[in-house]
Amino acid sequence: MTETVPVVTEQKDISSHRYDEETSAEFAEPMGNRAYSVREHDDHDGKTGTGFGAFALIVSILSLFFMPVILGIVGIILGFIARRRGASTLGAWAIGVGVVSIIVGIFIMPFF
Repeated sequence: MTETVPVVTEQKDISSHRYDEETSAEFAEPMGNRAYSVREHDDHDGKTGTGFGAFALIVSILSLFFMPVILGIVGIILGFIARRRGASTLGAWAIGVGVVSIIVGIFIMPFF
């Protein structure tokens, strides 16, 4: 028995195929290290950061004695602003003291 192999005589025209593909491109400028470039052109000379840090620390220390929740939150927010402006140590202390003041004010002071 001999098998017959079908012969394909039909040729397909490749130009008749439609290529419905969706392509895209990035139109936005690459971000890069944007935070560094903003700080590089910042007009602050460091003294405003130190002033914010000192004020934040004073508010946080006052929150240990008066209105611990409200002044503690204000001290934390001012501490973050001070850290952003360059006074990282004063800002960190203000944040820490503010958190301690809130914890003491909410959980410990009601028992006295």
